[in-house]
Amino acid sequence: MDFLQIQEKIEQLLQGRSADGYEILLGRSRNLSLEVKEQKIDTFKCSTPMGLSIRVLKGGGMGFSYSTTLEEDSLRRMIDNALIGAETQTPDEHYGFPGPQEYPFLGELFDDALADVGEEEKVSRAMELERGARAFDPRITKVRKATYGESSYEVMIANSLGVQGAYRGTSVSSSIAVIAEDGSDSQMGWDFDFSPRFAEVDVARVASSAAAKAVGLLGARRIPTMRCPVVLDNHVATEILEVLASSFLAENVQKGKSLLAGRLGGLLFSPLIRIIDDGTLAGGMATTPFDGEGVPHAQHVLVEEGVLRSFLYDTFWGRKEGVPSTGNSTRGGAKSPPHMGVTNFFIQNGTAAADLLLSGIDRGMLITDVMGMHTANPISGDFSVGAAGHLIEHGRLAGPVKGVAISGNIIELFRNVEMVGDDLRFFGAVGAPSLRISSLDVSGD
Repeated sequence: MDFLQIQEKIEQLLQGRSADGYEILLGRSRNLSLEVKEQKIDTFKCSTPMGLSIRVLKGGGMGFSYSTTLEEDSLRRMIDNALIGAETQTPDEHYGFPGPQEYPFLGELFDDALADVGEEEKVSRAMELERGARAFDPRITKVRKATYGESSYEVMIANSLGVQGAYRGTSVSSSIAVIAEDGSDSQMGWDFDFSPRFAEVDVARVASSAAAKAVGLLGARRIPTMRCPVVLDNHVATEILEVLASSFLAENVQKGKSLLAGRLGGLLFSPLIRIIDDGTLAGGMATTPFDGEGVPHAQHVLVEEGVLRSFLYDTFWGRKEGVPSTGNSTRGGAKSPPHMGVTNFFIQNGTAAADLLLSGIDRGMLITDVMGMHTANPISGDFSVGAAGHLIEHGRLAGPVKGVAISGNIIELFRNVEMVGDDLRFFGAVGAPSLRISSLDVSGD
């Protein structure tokens, strides 16, 4: 049964049920994940999930249900459950579906060559990753895991207002976690890479980067407490930005759960900061033609020269505020109803090379790892987390540091950005370049 036939069947089953509108989404994929340890396959998993979901609008309520088969009895039960959900939900005039719109052409989503890559070559890639990390330095004594993963997926959506969209894509990734040891000292390093295309995942870079991180922290020492300039590498900057991301979602703004609520138009960040959400970004992990409701993806500049310019919306929360959706409805799959989320969310690249960020710092710290950033308060922006990295003295790295904590406020931190690096990197759907902060509290001995 193709998607148009499914849509026709849904419409037939809805006849006489007094539904005010519907939306159906079909998602299917082929997923492969494998892990290598000591040049042997440790895990090898392959799955081909499929799901069909429906949202039904009835009497001002919105109901949701899904099925993992296309048998008529299953489709009938799915529709019955969605209608019951709509009838029992508190009505809200803002529930509804978007109308049809044109979608951007994103030809780079699908790697035609992936299907021709044999499983032996995929296993070999994970083995190469493990070998590369071990060969980097004799102090790399353990590889916790070296992985390869891929997904080929297809999504189709339609609704009663005329939305009709479909896309397919591929995603390939590799990651590794290693342990470096020197005497009683032990440090861990991790890195990964992803791309829509098999050939563009650089396992040699992942291996050497993870190993360098682990080896670079050997001999780490504690330092006294100080308030000083700090440089956040792009991974740490991304982790902090990820906490801030939820504050741009209209749902949190309208519920008073955003530290940005009521501050639209304010100069909240450093004038060097430009924050963008772009669901059409080439090579992005969250790049697709449309969102979870069938609204086209586009680029949205949220912060311009430090000024908060706009928020992100889906159909429901946009209607509550009288503005159109920005295409920020996301789904965890066909089994999940749509909810608000960012797409490719990032701080725009700066112009400063990474080594220039250290220049002029008499005494400070390069932060390369934080522990527990998820514990930061997303409403107040306050945080206090463990950290590790390298001491900076006279503009140069002066040895690894461990056992410290950094604390402050996320808005204040981004307001105190005085240099933005040119090394933007995404860790999932969120990315940032390295950032130099004029001052931050670093707690040590």
